[in-house]
Amino acid sequence: MNGPESSPACRSCGAPLSHTFVDLGETPLANSYLDPKSDLAEEKKYPLHARVCGSCFLVQVDDVVPPEDIFSDYAYFSSYSQSWVAHAGRYAEQANQRLNLNGDDLIVEVASNDGYLLKHFVAMGLKVLGIEPAANIAKEAEKAGVPTQVDFFGKEVGKRIRAAHGPATLMAANNVLAHVPDINDFVQGFSALLSPQGVATFEFPHLVEMIREVQFDTIYHEHYSYLSLYSVERCFERHGLRVFDVERLDTHGGSLRIWCCLDGADHPESAALVALREEEAVFGVQKLETYEGFSLRVQAVRDALVVFLEQARRDHKSVAGYGAAAKGNTLLNYAGITSGLISFVVDSNPHKQDHLLPGSHIPIRAPEEIAHKNPDYVIILPWNLKAEIAADLREISGWGGQCVTAIPCIEVFR
Repeated sequence: MNGPESSPACRSCGAPLSHTFVDLGETPLANSYLDPKSDLAEEKKYPLHARVCGSCFLVQVDDVVPPEDIFSDYAYFSSYSQSWVAHAGRYAEQANQRLNLNGDDLIVEVASNDGYLLKHFVAMGLKVLGIEPAANIAKEAEKAGVPTQVDFFGKEVGKRIRAAHGPATLMAANNVLAHVPDINDFVQGFSALLSPQGVATFEFPHLVEMIREVQFDTIYHEHYSYLSLYSVERCFERHGLRVFDVERLDTHGGSLRIWCCLDGADHPESAALVALREEEAVFGVQKLETYEGFSLRVQAVRDALVVFLEQARRDHKSVAGYGAAAKGNTLLNYAGITSGLISFVVDSNPHKQDHLLPGSHIPIRAPEEIAHKNPDYVIILPWNLKAEIAADLREISGWGGQCVTAIPCIEVFR
């Protein structure tokens, strides 16, 4: 588990990173979909090596790709997932009731994407501001009536927003804390913008579930960090933020939503927070041996998928994929799978259709291609949306087709 002598430093606490969590080799950027007419030989690949800090136990990948290369023109639009939009609507209702929001309050979402969440607050007549680094996606939010500032969030941006709009009563950051290389500057932005009694919520996949369920495909270059409550609290406390409550969510294979405030705010700690701290301690998030052996479990998932697909090919069974998701690209590239084993992948996002998946170069089609081609197996790559996608694939049983997921193990079902 020991790494090279010239180890990088932890992006949170600065300690040397000398312990490997899993090394997935060199892969292209997971959301860099390719034009079929482009020179595929010019596709760039980068090391994808996850390490664990022996001091604060933040799991992180090496910082090898500038965020501007990933997020300035982005292919992920949140509103294409109906379940995610519904999740955002429930959060808005909950936050409104819990904080008793009114027209004087400023609600800010960092990494607001296409306005999928803030539009619910707009419908309530509340004042909102989205912060989104991808200009192409920010335009879609503006079209939806969500005021959006194109920026990478951090301390200085937080100060500027406060000077222009006043302090924020509520700040939301869904699945973005993992996406920032300078996690300290990012967290300082919340300290700079929150009102004295303001609340910030962060949602992120829980590292404990990732280890339990071998969810290694959530590792890709734009996910710089992989988070436990313990590692997040160690980071936040350095910058004047305090976690006071936590919720467990089913999203992304098991996530946390933490509720935070400034150190001086009077929000009391919840019993749920105390319980999760104890659960993580029992699981062993503060012990390096907890992270050992993950690589072998990852290899077993890869090998099982390859065996399944090669057997399907020998049996003359056709295989398609559903969901041109970043996590699917990690899985396919680590396993070395190409269009020889999965003939095409479908996705409802028109921005991805008629492109190729990065690395594997599998063509992306519209969902209607499933009914046209009648594949024997459809591998659901975004397994976190398994129920939603399986419902969309009900028709495949008509020709004897079956659904497949590969993580944490091969499952074939109708």
